[in-house]
Amino acid sequence: MKLRYILTGIALSSMMAACSLQYDPKDTYSDVTEGITPDDEEIVFKDRASVESYMQSIYKLITDRQEHWYLDLLLIADSHSDNAYAGTTGAEVVPHEDNSIEGSNSVIARDWNRYLADVAVANKLICNIDKVADNSLRPEEINTYRAQAEIFRAMIWFDMVRLWGDIPVIKTVAGNITADNIEEVYPAYFPEQSTELEAYQAIEEDLLDAVQYAPEQGADKTRFTKNVARCLLAKIYAEKPLRDYSKVITYVDQIQADGIDLVDDFSLLFGIDGIPHFDDTKTATPKQLNTRESILEGQFPVGSGNWCTWMYGRDLSNWDNSFTWAKWITPSRDLIAAYQREGDTKRFNETVVYYSCTWSNYYPSESYPFMYKCRSAYSSIIKYRFADVLLLKAEALIMGDNTDLGAAADIIDRIRLRAGISKLPASVRGSKDAMLDALLNERRLELAFEGQRWFDLVRLDKVEQVMNAVYAKDSGRKAQRNIFNENSYRLPIPQSAIDANDNLVQNPGY
Repeated sequence: MKLRYILTGIALSSMMAACSLQYDPKDTYSDVTEGITPDDEEIVFKDRASVESYMQSIYKLITDRQEHWYLDLLLIADSHSDNAYAGTTGAEVVPHEDNSIEGSNSVIARDWNRYLADVAVANKLICNIDKVADNSLRPEEINTYRAQAEIFRAMIWFDMVRLWGDIPVIKTVAGNITADNIEEVYPAYFPEQSTELEAYQAIEEDLLDAVQYAPEQGADKTRFTKNVARCLLAKIYAEKPLRDYSKVITYVDQIQADGIDLVDDFSLLFGIDGIPHFDDTKTATPKQLNTRESILEGQFPVGSGNWCTWMYGRDLSNWDNSFTWAKWITPSRDLIAAYQREGDTKRFNETVVYYSCTWSNYYPSESYPFMYKCRSAYSSIIKYRFADVLLLKAEALIMGDNTDLGAAADIIDRIRLRAGISKLPASVRGSKDAMLDALLNERRLELAFEGQRWFDLVRLDKVEQVMNAVYAKDSGRKAQRNIFNENSYRLPIPQSAIDANDNLVQNPGY
């Protein structure tokens, strides 16, 4: 038992006043405090400035820590679905394509550790915001800071619960371990898993508080606002454990009433201002930041840089940057065919681009497709946008208790007309099953490479139907290693996490 090892360590260090074990996984933010009160209580935030500084460090994680919540999430959502191939030949990446992911996979372990580290960052503010030493914050300010951290924590838990199901729902800050308190503190270091339902309920609790106190929507779409909370509420109420389609509609309507809506020109979402390689007057900066459609995005001004772009293809702000090895998340033939069937050239041209390269893992090297929604070091990462939740409203109108296929079709048609393709035919509009298929197809074409496809298949119980069929019709996919079944809806808990924590239980099938 790990408890025995910890007790042994304490005995060996008995000459010390206390043993201070850092929470694992380690994060860039330590638990160093800002002093001690006369009652020997640690001061975490001494004043308003320290709180604001910490809040800004949380926001900075959105751009500094893309690897797990963007790059790896796309690997699952698109390469583990029918949208993309793995891209590279790496042993840790290919299993996402051929369905052979195991608990030993280092990408899965990296993500688990970093998500938990992010939760620890959020908890530090949530648990200590009402204890600022100089009492300089008004109650409403305390609520606003807490709400922003709750949104951040809810985002993390939402990604985790969709990946793994039962997860540790940690709401406390682990204290220092001593021989006197180890039995009390131990669960904070090695927590048990909450059920999937309990995890969703914790997310719901955070968001219902945050939607009251978070900042109002402003021009800056990098902030955790009420609309981010509403967006997440719409998304969690579409998921099976909490499914309430009437609430999906309510929160989507509230978002729209607050001024969020589709942009007229799809290219504004991911387009850039030219390519410096071809025109020295261009900068490869986004055509438009903070669009009307954006709900939350991470931005990369000149002088910073979104390094993920060269993981997917060319960095158009630096044409030859790292373009020497095969990239992740290569668009699949099946996805390309889906765009071609619809005559959907506008969205296709914003989603997929062809370059010549020096490798031919999936296509001839002279005409090789790449993911194109992150094309410059200055491209924003759009975490949430209105088209996603608007299509969830269409899903609610198809699948909810108060079915309205006509209203759902009108929403889908609005998305299609922006893309320059025709409305749904009458034969589709009158059939619930046909409308659900049309919705899934529309979400696929609209949201490809935005981290949605796998989770759409899981949410609507389509994994076996879609994924067990795609290997036969997509000639470019690597051979299927395992059949998709009821156990495929969750990923394996990292074996390294189980080895470190006896309270964790591996998901069935792994």
